[in-house]
Amino acid sequence: MVKSFSEKFTMAIYLATHAFIATSLASQTVLPPLEDSYGFTPTGSLNMLTEATFTTLHHPAFPSHRVRVKKSDFCDGGVASYTGYIDIEARHLFFYFFESRNNPDTDDMIFWTNGGPACSSSMGLFMELGPCRVYNAENGTVYHPESWNSNANIFFVDQPIGAGFSYADYGESVSTTEEAAKDVAAFIAIFFAHFSKFQGRGLHLAGESYAGRLLPVFAAAIYDQNQYIVQAGIAPINLTSLMIGNGMTEAPPIVKGWYEMQCSSASIPPVQTIQTCVTMKRKLPRCMRWLKESCQDVFDSINCSAAMGFCMDAFIAPYVALGRNQYDISQTCADSNGLCYSITDEIVKYLNRPDIQKALGVDPSQSHFDSCAWDVIAAFGGLQGDVMHGSTAYISNLLERGIRVLVYAGNYDFACNWIGNEYSTTTLEWIGQKEFVAQPLREWLVAGKRAGLMRAAGPLTFATIDGAGHMAPYDKPKESLEMVRRWLAGQEL
Repeated sequence: MVKSFSEKFTMAIYLATHAFIATSLASQTVLPPLEDSYGFTPTGSLNMLTEATFTTLHHPAFPSHRVRVKKSDFCDGGVASYTGYIDIEARHLFFYFFESRNNPDTDDMIFWTNGGPACSSSMGLFMELGPCRVYNAENGTVYHPESWNSNANIFFVDQPIGAGFSYADYGESVSTTEEAAKDVAAFIAIFFAHFSKFQGRGLHLAGESYAGRLLPVFAAAIYDQNQYIVQAGIAPINLTSLMIGNGMTEAPPIVKGWYEMQCSSASIPPVQTIQTCVTMKRKLPRCMRWLKESCQDVFDSINCSAAMGFCMDAFIAPYVALGRNQYDISQTCADSNGLCYSITDEIVKYLNRPDIQKALGVDPSQSHFDSCAWDVIAAFGGLQGDVMHGSTAYISNLLERGIRVLVYAGNYDFACNWIGNEYSTTTLEWIGQKEFVAQPLREWLVAGKRAGLMRAAGPLTFATIDGAGHMAPYDKPKESLEMVRRWLAGQEL
């Protein structure tokens, strides 16, 4: 029997709707059915770990995840150090862990990740805020007095797959932040389940650059997972705050800042010629409008990519032609690996030493270390357009739930400049927006001297660090550590 047009139309709509729902359900994050946790035995204490072998941690609530961890005596940092892998079936994320120099039995926890989105957190560890630094590969590590583990226990994680010593057995990878967040949330739950002395501690997610996109999504995954792990007999994770340094949380405000950093006195006097600035100024409205229409209002991967290409050609190309450091507008670039600091070359050499890799427990198949995995960075920036999705909606939701957020920025950074980061905080839609915007920027002090500017209201704080670039803890270690100490203590900067 021939169906009428209306019947065919109704059936087509039904089939299309059914297919859409099925596809949507398949793509959602679904935690595995809870297994009986009877018989689960926590490891109990870090003192039970040895340097000779890895101890494997697991929990029945996360059947696809394992955590391998060992003592690793490699860092002249004044505390015990640990390394290991987060195993997600055939994928393996490498991490470091250091206990607090102050009181590891009571101090809060910090989870640090670098940006990229596939640059090793070893850069943060050995260059910026870890308990030891590497200035010369052959001489090894040097004690770092301004480490952020002065008052906190701290993780450094190479993520996503492909970053640093992280790897996959069969070439698996992730190309979106939402995918990467699942593994981080599972790791935190398993680690805390085994080492009960850390349960209930404040957990602060920290990082810089692309971490501005990553951390809010990671935080949401950890927060939302709490209901599930409680049912599995694991104590809820006390997610307390985010600390985002020179973040690429959303691209358009940063792009606008690219113009202002070159053509105004936002940090140092203008570095471009007047003619170049006039040309860039004329292109700015088209750039911002195109980004809004193709990347924010409606995400169109092809048009969004074209828009970003136009904007980068308009504002990045003239800056590159100057030969200046993209991470510090006051300096020139000074290394061979694209990160503009000679110390990063030494860190790469150090981590390629066979004796160091043996001490860390690096898998022998992963003996070549690079500071960044450019193929993974390309995957995140390809058709997925991960960076262009932004994470401001996640931050808004976290603020509404009382999670504190610190956005800080070195005022010399060009790549993820303070102009864009400030704009992102003032335009952020949440219940305290009006109160936050009404606050004037005011000085914050360290040892009686100005360290930067800040604005705060409720759980949100924005701060600049004078004289610091993209890697603020490297440029201004004392000011950065004091900022973190006050933040962990719940004090205003």
